[in-house]
Amino acid sequence: MLLREGLIGLLDRCGHDVVAAVGDAPALLAAVEEHEPDIVVTDVRMPPGFQDEGLHAAVRLREKRPALPVLVLSQYVQRTYAADLLDSGDGSGVGYLLKDRVGQVEEFTAALAEVAAGGTVVDPEVVRQLLRRRRDPLERLTPREREVLALVAEGRSNGSIARALVVSEAAVGKHIGSILTKLDLPPAEETHRRVLAVLAYLRG
Repeated sequence: MLLREGLIGLLDRCGHDVVAAVGDAPALLAAVEEHEPDIVVTDVRMPPGFQDEGLHAAVRLREKRPALPVLVLSQYVQRTYAADLLDSGDGSGVGYLLKDRVGQVEEFTAALAEVAAGGTVVDPEVVRQLLRRRRDPLERLTPREREVLALVAEGRSNGSIARALVVSEAAVGKHIGSILTKLDLPPAEETHRRVLAVLAYLRG
């Protein structure tokens, strides 16, 4: 809420007319439908889950209105929807900025103007991570992590993997946590990360 109010004040001082300020993804979709704004500024994380609701909503908005300029602010790079957002529409009028790397007000307002005018503004760190995503994700795993993932793919439980590798179950859990992180599989209610990790292994 503090970030939202701060942005409203900043945009107002810069001469922009803020037609709506909302706190969750469904309200964002409804506000765009009602007001038909010239540009949308959204955070990646929004209620109720505080995961990627805002970014997902941005992708949906661009699917409905491909020419709608959208500027996304984030604390981190959510690679799946980030790629979808940048691929949406004709690729113009879109921006993805990391909050902690926007150092000056002028930098933000310049990015906003660029996106509103149909340009594309993407933080270099976002570009770096998206390029890394295109490589084989299994390359990031250590030999031991690959071994653990291979046993997961066999359908084994953590206890069974621990016995096979002669390690503790806690060690196996730590390896699996590292695997999920390196494969860019954050917690999500609608997906089973262990299954997705196995699918990545099988594709590799």
